[in-house]
Amino acid sequence: MNHYNIETSIKYWAEEDRPREKLLLKGKSSLSNSELIAILIGSGTRKISAVDLGKILLKSVDNNLLELAKLSVDDLKQFKGIGEAKAVSIVAALELGKRRRSAEALVRTKVTSSKDVYEYVQTLFSESPYESFVIVLLNRANKILRAIQISEGGMTGTVADPKKIFKKALETNAAAIILCHNHPSGNLTPSESDNILTKKLKNAGELLDLPVLDHLIVGDNSYYSYSDEGML
Repeated sequence: MNHYNIETSIKYWAEEDRPREKLLLKGKSSLSNSELIAILIGSGTRKISAVDLGKILLKSVDNNLLELAKLSVDDLKQFKGIGEAKAVSIVAALELGKRRRSAEALVRTKVTSSKDVYEYVQTLFSESPYESFVIVLLNRANKILRAIQISEGGMTGTVADPKKIFKKALETNAAAIILCHNHPSGNLTPSESDNILTKKLKNAGELLDLPVLDHLIVGDNSYYSYSDEGML
């Protein structure tokens, strides 16, 4: 006969320790990441609480929310106690978080440093396991007009077509361009092909009076700037 472990059920916890009640009593910032996940999934299993299930999810990604956001619905369903509905709730919540960060970046549209550009584009790359190439287009006041994805490649490379890059920039009436691509491996050291492409696009920009101000190689938590490193 299976006995239900009464101590693992959140409903038997002290009210101030239950995630929903804790949020209402103490505010959202008082909750741990696992408690916030517990609210999303609603319930655990007969053996573990929703909070413990949240801890298991976080432990699987070394407590890194950026890595958790990369998991698909199918990935999440591999965890015992996570069905499709719970997996969808987690994916949706993390996507909202990503969009909020993008919205915050849009408020700070004037570019004064490479860090401003990194904060603007980081969310565009944060969940992708593939290398992709994005251009950030600026007006004459160094304010961001828009970011455009030029291409998405495989795990180790992507193609950036100069004709497409400058066509998009001219169509947007941009005054300057910043090149950005990610390295999913986490190694931010520019490759020889990165260097060749950067030089080629810089020279083309000078001819068209559309200067290439920088080229950022983006990782999860850091970046490499050609301009900052004196490589442009």
